Amino acid sequence: MHLADGVLSTEMAVATSVGAAGMLAYSLYKTKEEEIPKISLMSAVFFTFAMLSLPLGPSSVHPLLPALIGTILGRRAPIAVFIGLFIQAAVFQHGGITTLGVNTLLVGVPALVCWQVFSRVYHREKSPYVLSGLLGGLGVTLTVVLLVGVLLATDIRYSQGMISNIQLIILSHIPLIFLEGGITAFAVGFIHKSRKTVLEGAKG
Repeated sequence: MHLADGVLSTEMAVATSVGAAGMLAYSLYKTKEEEIPKISLMSAVFFTFAMLSLPLGPSSVHPLLPALIGTILGRRAPIAVFIGLFIQAAVFQHGGITTLGVNTLLVGVPALVCWQVFSRVYHREKSPYVLSGLLGGLGVTLTVVLLVGVLLATDIRYSQGMISNIQLIILSHIPLIFLEGGITAFAVGFIHKSRKTVLEGAKG
């Protein structure tokens, strides 16, 4: 998912950075001190999983976890995504500084969407396994759709060739849809049984 420096046009980099700044302002609004440990924990989780990366053309393939981050952090999810991406780009040159905005949007927006769906349906479900599993797959799918849209808007050549970069990105993320569905279902199901208040706290 990580887009490296030089992949985007200047206009796209600026526009997505402004969009990411607006999303982060929304996420940071009225953040409470007691939320910081949970945000820090999920930042570390995202950072660790996202480092398991396979380079692929202008992007890469790695676990994304937007549904898991969204269901646990709610509107604070983009904060954890930004922190993880910033450390990766600044310390490990994984991703890029000029693409930090778009990379934050690519995971942050699906995380917020998954949170909205989860917060509306969770209280009606006797078991969260199916719901969270479906959201795990949905989060990856939304990220890929956004990534493809950004690449096509940047340079149409990403879609050209017998096996284009766009095709490689889509095909390589199909296994991740099922993998993250399973991971999210297991993690959310475990939290639901052991500490349900963690999930209920993502409403704000």
